[in-house]
Amino acid sequence: MTAGTIRCGIGGWTFEPWRGVFYPDGLRQADELNYAATHLTAIEINGTYYSSFKPDSWAKWRAATPDGFKFAVKASRFSTNRKVLADGGESINRFLNQGLSELGDRLGPILWQFANSKKFDAADFEGFLKLLPDKQDGLPLAHVLEVRHPTFQDPAFIALARKYGATVCLADHNTYPMIADVTGDVVYARLQTGSDEEPTAYKPADLNAWVDRLKTYAGGGAPGDLTFADAASPAPARPRDVYAFVIHEGKVRAPAAAMAMIERAKA
Repeated sequence: MTAGTIRCGIGGWTFEPWRGVFYPDGLRQADELNYAATHLTAIEINGTYYSSFKPDSWAKWRAATPDGFKFAVKASRFSTNRKVLADGGESINRFLNQGLSELGDRLGPILWQFANSKKFDAADFEGFLKLLPDKQDGLPLAHVLEVRHPTFQDPAFIALARKYGATVCLADHNTYPMIADVTGDVVYARLQTGSDEEPTAYKPADLNAWVDRLKTYAGGGAPGDLTFADAASPAPARPRDVYAFVIHEGKVRAPAAAMAMIERAKA
């Protein structure tokens, strides 16, 4: 059984403290995306959470990246920051139709991020999941749910995500709950406990441990040392593509961490 592809990256690519640390001195800002995309294998676009972009912007991002590279896209906050999620259909459609399909084969998962005050309500979330399409302009869509309230550590939430084929985001965070259950066609991790005091954000042993977990997921399994909401009902064993983004406070060392993980994943 051939394992899925492991991609590691960062959140965004325009960040002044990376200049002279990740980006070489003198590199034009216009060339930063291309530089990041040739050293990493994925980037999570975060600006889309706050505003929309024109189709030519999406096309330019695609043109600046090599074959095999993937963008994850954070969905608009207007789709998820609402009392009744099923009321977000218009915002969801507006977000999906702004030009995402211009990314073509560079389009990776869509991240739907919910406030840490949003609690699990089965009917509420099912109403939201029913709004998410399988395709956009012919491109298949993989939806990821980043939930931040402990009420989501519930087998009912896992069952609901599996019913609609949505991936539950694996959060390595100091306060948000960790939910390591496999529920969709991809695995999506956000590693948020790193430190800029460490050259690679995470200590080498911790990076090794994370890469081992990513390899387990890619091979069709689930790591036994993480926290599951429904450990009694594992997903069917099959290869899955895996995304891991290093997004810690400060994030100066995030690119170094992602590059170190990429090298370890090759071994």
